[in-house]
Amino acid sequence: MKILMVLTSHDQLGTTGRKTGFWLEEFAAPYFVFRDAGAELTLASPKGGQPPIDPKSDLPENQTPAMARFKKDTAAQKALANTVKLADVKAEDYDTIFYPGGHGPMWDLAESPESIALLESFYYSGKPIALVCHAPGVLHKVMYKGEPLVKGKHVTGFTTERKNRCNSPKSCRSSWRMSFCVLARSMRRSRIGSLLPSSMAASSRARIPPHRPRRPRHS
Repeated sequence: MKILMVLTSHDQLGTTGRKTGFWLEEFAAPYFVFRDAGAELTLASPKGGQPPIDPKSDLPENQTPAMARFKKDTAAQKALANTVKLADVKAEDYDTIFYPGGHGPMWDLAESPESIALLESFYYSGKPIALVCHAPGVLHKVMYKGEPLVKGKHVTGFTTERKNRCNSPKSCRSSWRMSFCVLARSMRRSRIGSLLPSSMAASSRARIPPHRPRRPRHS
């Protein structure tokens, strides 16, 4: 199984003067799940080389076992520091594509012709695509048969209120775990599902109920 993991090269949070990038936990956790299962991983980014880590994701209160493992794993650190340029990868060389989250992807990857072309190629070929947390923003300009890929699909997102409340590590980690469970359920339906630990598969079954249309609310 060959998996392409795509990370952002963008490190500026708009005009705020603050740094951003990808969220370290959202890279580290799936990276080790895939690697431990024997998948062949390729890390890519628009500029190649070391992608920027969102400083907030590496604060002391946001540490997780996967992040601690990453910081002790020289092979994983070397792989991250030497991502290939996105323009140099071909969709036909991989079985699936995975995007970690963070704010950075919403700037460069959402507008990247290479990223858009890769996602369209994977989707047209029937290969699974997976995106966590903020990463679905990269689908902004992805098209399928002349229409937005997300048209007619059920999607989820943060309200501004929920985003503002996501200042506590516990709240953010809860949102990340839910995102990964959604991903797990999606991936179980594909060939890549064999890579998922049984505990993750069970978690996604237990925590993510089948979609039921909601009645519209009236003001």
